[in-house]
Amino acid sequence: MTSHIVSPKIYVVVFLTLLALTALTTCVAFYDLGPLNTVAAMTIAVAKGLLVILFFMHVRQSEHLVRVFVVAGFFWLAILIVLTMSDFMTRGGDNQIPHTATAIIQTRNPA
Repeated sequence: MTSHIVSPKIYVVVFLTLLALTALTTCVAFYDLGPLNTVAAMTIAVAKGLLVILFFMHVRQSEHLVRVFVVAGFFWLAILIVLTMSDFMTRGGDNQIPHTATAIIQTRNPA
């Protein structure tokens, strides 16, 4: 395995870009974009994550097998997020108490 030498200038540019994206995240948080708030925040977060993964974790210069496992990890994360959101979206109402918990509360505290 050969080691790749990365110029400190690249690290400085990536660091300054990360700072700019963090400032952008803060600026976007103060504006009401409606449903686009989440989209804007997630887009900026993904961009920052990609910069960290590609440059600071050296995935950009790594072998193909490492890249496959990085993509597989994000694919697995996407599966977990989709399954969690599908469970969350199919629940009814806000903060519903399950029926068994309601029955326990009623038997302990009769009205």
